[in-house]
Order: sequence, then C-alpha cells, then structure tokens
Amino acid sequence: MAVQTTFQRYELKYCLTRRQKQQVLEAMAPHMALDQFGRTTIRNLYLDTDNYRLIRRSLERPAYKEKLRIRSYQQVGAEDPVFVELKKKYQSVVYKRRLVLPQAQVMDSFAQDTPLPIQSQIGEEIQYFRAYYGNLRPVVFLSYEREAYYDRFAGEFRVTFDEEILYRQRDLSLGSGVYGTPLLKPGYTLMELKTAGGLPLWMSHVLNRCAIYKTSFSKYGAAYQDMMAAHTKGGLRYA
Repeated sequence: MAVQTTFQRYELKYCLTRRQKQQVLEAMAPHMALDQFGRTTIRNLYLDTDNYRLIRRSLERPAYKEKLRIRSYQQVGAEDPVFVELKKKYQSVVYKRRLVLPQAQVMDSFAQDTPLPIQSQIGEEIQYFRAYYGNLRPVVFLSYEREAYYDRFAGEFRVTFDEEILYRQRDLSLGSGVYGTPLLKPGYTLMELKTAGGLPLWMSHVLNRCAIYKTSFSKYGAAYQDMMAAHTKGGLRYA
C-alpha cells in the first residue's frame, strides 16, 4: 500500500458532547464510511527546544506556525516503521510532509542530533527545520483513540473523532503503553473536519442544526498549558 507523504488541506476542529457526536454520526451515515483501520490508538512524540520555543510560538497564534513530531499507529518495536512529520499552518491551510523510517533509526537520529538516514526533498526540509531550531528532542508523549471516516462519494473529505486524549512527560517511547493526564473533560470528543475546499452541504446543515461551533484546540498546546499550570502550582506533572 502506498503511503501518502504530503498533505494540503483545511482542518476544522469542534468539541462535541456525546449527544452531538451521535447526531453527527447519524447525519454522516448515508455519506461516509469508517476507514480500513477502524478505531486506532495514535501515539505521538512532540519535539521541541529546552525552553519550548515551538509551542510557545504556536500559542501566540501567528499567521504561520510549524511543529515536528514522530507518530505511530500502533505500539512499535525498534524495526517497526514510524512517521516523522513536519506540520505547518499558514493562513488556515495545513501543510504536512512526512517520512517513514524504522523507529530505532529515528530515535538514534534525534538522540545523537544527526540527520535522518534518508535523502529526499522532505528529508532536506526536516533537516533544515532541525538546524534552524537547534537541538530538538522529544518533550511530550501524546496519545488518543481515533475513529476516521472518509466520504464515499468525494474522497477529499474526511472526519475524525479523537477521544481519550492523554499526555505525559516521561516514558517518551512509541513502544510503551498508553497512559497519562487527560486533556478533554469526560464525555467529550474532539472532531476534525479535513477538506481541501468547502464542507459538504449536509455537514454544514448538521453543524448549524446541532449548534456545533468551531474551536481552536491544539493537543500539544493544551498539554503545554496544563504542564505550565501544574508548574505554577508547585511542580510539573510526571503522569
């Protein structure tokens, strides 16, 4: 199966109650289908500087922002593939570029501050990013349960539901289990609408009918803010 390595799209986020999620699922039923992976546990390692330069800049909501992460869609071993993803956002459009490499090679590269062992345009972009920001290292493990749906009639439109969003600052490995501090209130779901253009009319109707409004929610940003709040109260979280 070919792996998509570049993305350019709008990503719209909404925080749903249980009832709102059910209403959206009912509206989606004639149009969309669960993708081949079903419900997936996504694991991420977010990379940043020692003083969290990347996420602090992102939280200022500039016109242009960027981040770097390592992602897997299952618990992985040393030789299993993981994604190194460079994600940028400019004037509401999200651009994502990614490489696929064995976990051990990726982790060695960041531990030793050496280039990733691959030569390509995307590899050069990631290396430039690393050189610009200096010695980047994993600072947060962030996981969530995802259900992803695709439009059966217009393949560019996708809907994802993320739940059990957890983060931690230790045990920073994609090969470890899932646990940590929750970022959503119990019973809530983060929905993302991913589209290259506008929303289907039926989706716009359900959003209006159910009073579902767009929100600004960065998983890594929420984790950083929670970490800083805990630090202000007397100590960083280690969950």
